[in-house]
Amino acid sequence: MKNRIIILVIIIMIPSFASAQLWKLRRYEITAGIGTTQFFGDIGGFSKGENLLGFKDITIKQTRFNVNAGFKYRVHERISLKLNMAMGNFHSTDERGSNIERGFDSRTLFFEPSFIGEFYILKNRGEESYLLMKNGENSSLDLLSLIDIYFFGGFGGLSYSVKPNDLLEPRMTKEKGFTPVIPAGVGANFIFSGEYNFGVEFTGRYTFSDHIDGYTSEYSKSNDLYYFLVFTFTYKLKTGDNGWPKF
Repeated sequence: MKNRIIILVIIIMIPSFASAQLWKLRRYEITAGIGTTQFFGDIGGFSKGENLLGFKDITIKQTRFNVNAGFKYRVHERISLKLNMAMGNFHSTDERGSNIERGFDSRTLFFEPSFIGEFYILKNRGEESYLLMKNGENSSLDLLSLIDIYFFGGFGGLSYSVKPNDLLEPRMTKEKGFTPVIPAGVGANFIFSGEYNFGVEFTGRYTFSDHIDGYTSEYSKSNDLYYFLVFTFTYKLKTGDNGWPKF
């Protein structure tokens, strides 16, 4: 009798264990994205007394673009590690804010490598489907069951080069440089198939420099910040028998 109970428990647990391991069939991912940048430095912006929790500093005039690509490895069902490369530009201008008369304007080109860890607080149920993970076939799950939500953070570096306007050029504090950055944000994925994801990420970057827009005010009390809003595409590679990706 005791042996029969043990066998029954094993039979019940096998499907659950197998479904929990299906994510290992595609644990390597190639990512790409395109989105916007918002930069917050010493050029442009409203003073604290004229601002609304910083929201007035988010403007179309200072919105620019970035592109990025990465390679991701699933360490665990809910944990991934990602090597990411981003490039793009920032724009800082006094055309709107508390220093319109000053007239400074700068454009910054950047390249940012980073190493990021992701933790999934909500995991899709599509990875419980063998056909979806093995052959890439769509499952019959409802929309909400195909959504991932995750937090992420890490460390990286920003290489930048600044192009000032004529008013800023004689007052520049730095023309180019490199600074460490700390990214942190939140993202969501829609599991389109076993091979493809579409998603969106919002992230802020804290920097260890106050010169990324080419200028540091004598009244500045904090380093520069910037935000990314990125729409992402993910291609999931099959895991080979040797544990490496199959291209």
